[in-house]
Amino acid sequence: MGSLVGEGKFSEADGGEIVSTEKKETQTQTNHDSLNENQSKPESDNLPHKQQPQDLSEIGNNKDEIRIPPVAADVRNIETMIRPHSQLPKPEAPRGLSPMNSPSPSSPENFSGPAIGKFFRERSNSLSSAIAKRFSSLSEDRVTEFNLSGLKVIVQQKKEDQQVGIDQENLNSKIRGRISFFSRSNCRDCTAVRSFLRERGLRFVEINVDVYPTRERELIERMGSSSVPQIFFNEKLFGGLVALNSLRNSGEFDRRLVEMVGRKCSDAAPAPPVYGFDDPEVEWTDEMVSIIRVLRQRLPIQDRLMRLKIVKNCFSGFEMVDVMIQHLHCSRNEAVEIGKQLARKHFIHHIFGENDFEDGNHFYRFLEHEPFIPKCFNFRAATNDNKPKPAAMVGQRLTKIMSAILESYASEDRRHIDYFAISNSEEFRRYVNLAQDLHRVDVVELSSNEKLAFFLNLYNAMVIHAMIRVRRPNGGIDRRSLYAEFQYLVGGYPYSLTAIKNGILRGNRRPPYTLVKQFGTADKRSEVALLKVNPLIHFGLCDGARSSPTVRFFTSHGIEAELRTAAREFFQRGGIEVDLDKRTVSLTRIFQWFNVDFGQDKEILKWVINYLDSTKAGLLTHLLSDGGPINLVYQNYDWSVNS
Repeated sequence: MGSLVGEGKFSEADGGEIVSTEKKETQTQTNHDSLNENQSKPESDNLPHKQQPQDLSEIGNNKDEIRIPPVAADVRNIETMIRPHSQLPKPEAPRGLSPMNSPSPSSPENFSGPAIGKFFRERSNSLSSAIAKRFSSLSEDRVTEFNLSGLKVIVQQKKEDQQVGIDQENLNSKIRGRISFFSRSNCRDCTAVRSFLRERGLRFVEINVDVYPTRERELIERMGSSSVPQIFFNEKLFGGLVALNSLRNSGEFDRRLVEMVGRKCSDAAPAPPVYGFDDPEVEWTDEMVSIIRVLRQRLPIQDRLMRLKIVKNCFSGFEMVDVMIQHLHCSRNEAVEIGKQLARKHFIHHIFGENDFEDGNHFYRFLEHEPFIPKCFNFRAATNDNKPKPAAMVGQRLTKIMSAILESYASEDRRHIDYFAISNSEEFRRYVNLAQDLHRVDVVELSSNEKLAFFLNLYNAMVIHAMIRVRRPNGGIDRRSLYAEFQYLVGGYPYSLTAIKNGILRGNRRPPYTLVKQFGTADKRSEVALLKVNPLIHFGLCDGARSSPTVRFFTSHGIEAELRTAAREFFQRGGIEVDLDKRTVSLTRIFQWFNVDFGQDKEILKWVINYLDSTKAGLLTHLLSDGGPINLVYQNYDWSVNS
């Protein structure tokens, strides 16, 4: 922060006293009057008494001055003191001065001059420290002055900071065009360009070709390749990160920028992305679409009483077969085979999940009529009837868009996310639309690593979606409700946050503080569950809380290394603390909730050593090797939202 300059006198020789000169003439006259009054009295009356004041608040009745008897040279030099502002710490009475044992003063000469001088020097130091502390808690680039009663403290920026601010303001005032650059998600060079432009305070338009796929063709037409980053000053191609670094190091960046962007932008420049318009895509038409449309129109949909409960919006197997025979002109056996294909593709489901499709008195419903559909936040009005894309492809596209969202609306360390800005962004609108491709994808076909990355990424994306669309959880009940009821329709079945974490990623284990597994034996989702639990998943899942691991997204080919990195970063920022003297290890509460995934106490400590820095690993190794007892405690978990 810059230096603090007050409109008063700041004297280091007098112990750093803050002295006001706003009423100097009044103070001088007051001192002369007091001196003349004392000189007219006998000399014995002018001597200071040992009697101390009963209450320090009685020292001077004027807010802007305190009258000091001129009984000593150092006391006469003390000028007007400023009483602390109400927002600053109030001075405490020096030790030995207590209203319980101090007699009441009857006149100003009852004060001890040297003691009072020492007291004011000490209190002025406290006031100076309080003002400095007050300024340290404020933003350096926003505060220019701070007013107290009788004193105005001004923030004087360093000369180099002032010069940078002036230069930047002058530079921005000369820019009338547009800076654009093409980028991709998770691109280091693109991140470097973005950071540089932000640090310089320059306005720019980023065109992420992973978010706007059709703009990649434009990039190829403009420069002959799709490599990124590519920076444009108005309609002119400037180059990539190498060109930017070269110009920056030469010291010619500002001059060249003004030359190229000092005029208004023409229509030939790359256009900014437009909100609300989707790119045209080739639809994957499903061969069963025409059949399912006929069935939706012709089947008698009714509510029926079965197993002592009302089952809504269902139809029987023989009714469906009859409709197909009548309108599709097929045999009964052919109709049954078509019905089985429709069930495998999740157009229809048995109401109790007992079989795929059979002719007869078995009852089914369309996917859009399932009772869990209203809780699925990626379902909008109708089922996606297009031919399902490969699950890995859909997952990668969703991840790229969500990574672009974090690059634009999260802090660089990913610990703070601007959910409000995300909710109004074009990237998020496109993400929600694309999430409808999950309706009928086949997640069973994924390999183990693909499945791990797919559901880790889906969980983290759903948390961001939940924080935007659902009321923020205020307590344990709200959190459990959020994790259980916020769902996506994936592969024909509902997946909540709890179902993904405990049912899929933890191999269908019991959630904390429950007695049953996430999926029952007849639940089709249990077929998707991972066969082996990787404890590192707990450091790749972000719950949207301040104490949870930071949000990140993973790739199927590098999932193991990326999870290890996530664990190391989590422990580096406080996930574990080791106190050698007290023989205490403080761990994140994640280990307490999911101890079955890690083992007993010593097994946990041996496991975690592999992901610690050398200092913490050495301390923990020493505790484990000397055979003494180790006190294991769990840290408080901060559930406040990471916004």
